[in-house]
Amino acid sequence: MSGIMDSVNQRTQLVGQNRLELLTFRLMGRQRYGINVFKVKEVLQCPKLTSMPNLHPMVVGVAHIRGQTISVIDLSLAIGGRRTEDPQNCFVIISEFNRTIQGFLVSSVERIINMHWESILPPPDGAGKGSYLTAVTNIDNELVEIIDVEKVLAEISPVEETMNSNIAEEIAQVEQETQKEIVRRILIADDSTVARKQVQRAVESIGFEAVLVKDGKEAYDKLVEMAAEGSIYDQISLVISDIEMPEMDGYTLTAELRRHPEFKDLHIILHTSLSGVFNQAMVERVGANEFIAKFNPDELGAAVKAAVSK
Repeated sequence: MSGIMDSVNQRTQLVGQNRLELLTFRLMGRQRYGINVFKVKEVLQCPKLTSMPNLHPMVVGVAHIRGQTISVIDLSLAIGGRRTEDPQNCFVIISEFNRTIQGFLVSSVERIINMHWESILPPPDGAGKGSYLTAVTNIDNELVEIIDVEKVLAEISPVEETMNSNIAEEIAQVEQETQKEIVRRILIADDSTVARKQVQRAVESIGFEAVLVKDGKEAYDKLVEMAAEGSIYDQISLVISDIEMPEMDGYTLTAELRRHPEFKDLHIILHTSLSGVFNQAMVERVGANEFIAKFNPDELGAAVKAAVSK
């Protein structure tokens, strides 16, 4: 199974082409699920798991893998399904995102599929707020559900969501010193409900209003609509965008905005659960102003302050 991930490091050329690769897997049933390959470090037959006191109910145990101690989450149980049976005959997807490494216990792992983001669609409206879906797609005439693993992680290990109050004071001081009113409105694009709310709460904690959209295409359409009513710079101060999103990813959104004369100077922060040197290179290539790994509210706050202080 380790061979399935051997070529991940060669896949970074997909980034910025509005393409992604999904690793498909199954939980306790016939439904197929997917996770972005860029979130995956490796896939293993489930190693020996050690139980520890006071573990979260969704964490089946702790594994020692390549010198690291990693919590293994029962993904089926975490999204409201049945507890995974017979873990020793299952697999663990070791994932890295939001500055953490964790394992997801799954029943079986299938294959990696190369896709366009246009083929990845938002979940149906009837999925409800409690849904763990972040997107859906069709593979071999079968619906594949893409799980909001950021939501799973946030429920097991919540993070601080408010920014340091000093940031708001420093922004007010900049406004006073420059005698220039700062537009306290930010467009936030993220397909994860949890991530979107995290950023919203963070920017609202320093006195900014959030305009929320669910993907890159919706963000682009919203900005075009706003620009038709007047200068975009009088309506929002910056854009904070995820990278992995249905229909249009954050890199493609940034590149499209830079091609549009009305948005070429708009400050764009790419705020993503992904990590890696290639992200920084892509930020420069598509013309984003900054790249920040999720989720550190004070780091994000410092970036917002820098953006509005220009």
